[in-house]
Amino acid sequence: MKTFLPVLLSMVLAAATPLLCAAGPEKGSIAEKAKANWQFEPDPALPNVLILGDSISIGYTLGVRKALAGKANVFRPMSGNQPANCSGTTSGVTQIDQWLGDKKWDVIHFNWGLHDLKHVESPGSSKASDNPADPQQATVEVYAKNLAQIVSRLKATGARLVFATTTPVAPGTSKPAREPEAPPKYNAAALALMKEHGIRINDLFGFCNPQLEKLQIPKNVHFTQAGSEALAGEVARVLLEELQRK
Repeated sequence: MKTFLPVLLSMVLAAATPLLCAAGPEKGSIAEKAKANWQFEPDPALPNVLILGDSISIGYTLGVRKALAGKANVFRPMSGNQPANCSGTTSGVTQIDQWLGDKKWDVIHFNWGLHDLKHVESPGSSKASDNPADPQQATVEVYAKNLAQIVSRLKATGARLVFATTTPVAPGTSKPAREPEAPPKYNAAALALMKEHGIRINDLFGFCNPQLEKLQIPKNVHFTQAGSEALAGEVARVLLEELQRK
């Protein structure tokens, strides 16, 4: 028995090692894919709203749908029965047609930024890095170029467009590396483009920044449940204003 126990322990540790060493997902990314039922029955008599964005928008989509119940059908891209993450503009330019589909959209609320500004292992890579010395997925210049292409496609739908500024990066954020100084730079490029096209801004950065300690998970880009609910309220407010203008 004395010989067997050390052997058994070494076998258990060997099996567990890959799990211990594997890098876990970014905290909050799974939690915001709420285990709720994402399927719903749209009302053909109501206007259609599309929300495009990353996991931050996943976190507030259901809240927006609830807030606009009876006023609009609120959609977002789906992957099977789960919400799709629209990631960075590098994905946006290749998948925007698929996400738009053939539905007639009345209002489209969109954001890209947090994936563009994150660090990746090599230029053009989608593999995240925790090293801030590594390149960003898309430089500000590439981000602006990609976003311009996406905006051109969105305008062709004839929908009213609302761009949401990229939300803050908390100090100490890692897995992957992102800097708190990055969102304002990317937002500035996006705002210049939106001004050129006359697109309404939903300043979620400005909404969140003064109350980050209350809304955001520390050392992260994701939000607490209360934070996602607050964002949902702000997004719903702006969307309702746009719907009433039609």
